[in-house]
Amino acid sequence: MSDLDIPQDPAFAVHLNGSGGAIKGWVVVDSLYDGLAMGGTRMTTGVTEAEVAGLARDMTHKFTLAGLRIGGAKAGIVSDGSDREETFKTFGRTVKPLLHGGIHLGIDMGVTPADRAVFFQEAGYDPRFRLGAPDMPIDWRTYYEPLIDCTGHGVGVAAVTALEESGRTESARVVVQGFGAVGRAVARFLEDRGHVIVGVADVEGTISAERLPVADLVAITDEFGRIDRSRLPAEVRLDSGPDAWLDVDADLLILAAQKNALNAENVHRLRAYLVVEGGNLSSDAEAKEKARAAGATLVPGVIANIGGAASAALAVTRTVPFELAAEARKAWVFDWVGDRVRRNTRDLLEIAAASAGDPLPELLAIRREERR
Repeated sequence: MSDLDIPQDPAFAVHLNGSGGAIKGWVVVDSLYDGLAMGGTRMTTGVTEAEVAGLARDMTHKFTLAGLRIGGAKAGIVSDGSDREETFKTFGRTVKPLLHGGIHLGIDMGVTPADRAVFFQEAGYDPRFRLGAPDMPIDWRTYYEPLIDCTGHGVGVAAVTALEESGRTESARVVVQGFGAVGRAVARFLEDRGHVIVGVADVEGTISAERLPVADLVAITDEFGRIDRSRLPAEVRLDSGPDAWLDVDADLLILAAQKNALNAENVHRLRAYLVVEGGNLSSDAEAKEKARAAGATLVPGVIANIGGAASAALAVTRTVPFELAAEARKAWVFDWVGDRVRRNTRDLLEIAAASAGDPLPELLAIRREERR
């Protein structure tokens, strides 16, 4: 199968019970392209099969929009992470046939590169080698780890492109909801281009000021995106109220944290005229519809949040020019992602300007035809 339309149902879904140990989880393969599919592995206490299926569908959309010849998949593990090594050893043994059969599973929420190394090793899986494809000349970690900020780069490109398309020439006031790896990278990207970060939200609440110094905030943020309140300057404002990031006066809102952060119950509080999804499934369908009806512009995560997925897919499909030196190879990947995000953002906004409805289905149809 060389191409496909987006299916109404996934290509297949696998329930994981564990091999040589017990786990609860799923792998959903939404689509296959020439026998290949890929997506991250999410581990939370509340992940569901429906959530994994939605994330897998998003992966199909991302790869279609980016023009990558690979299908979308996703894995989910129900766990609090209390016994990580045993969990991921069991996961590796269980998904071994999928990994070796062309379903590449990476990392997502709750799963670290170290966890990935455990389940790759347990499955005896090395992405460098695949039947019918040239070998990767470098190991996965050497390739992928320098690209950690590629997702944030793509989200930043989407935001700047959307601001430019709106005709804005002055600095924008920005709120970043979620200060993990993506949120921090986007904040740095936008500040470097003259925009002002006025609000940042983490799991403990919202921090705001007329101007927040990004480097100082990053320096007091732990690996889980939690900002140390004891080291904040006195002039910042703290608000632990639910979704207080929506109440900060801003032009641009970056959503870079939990699923459905913007939803039908809180979208009426939205003050920013531009929303860019830096996470997966950051807004629910009703929130998107209400935001559009109120005059806001939303760039969905399947356009903006492609950096990590595209970086991996470029390697799995052997698209990357591996002969380049490390820095040149990194620059090539960042430029490739930036070009795709920029083009899709512009085309989405052009379609949106001519239609009152959701412009994404039309853009997907165009890209599907281009990929045939």
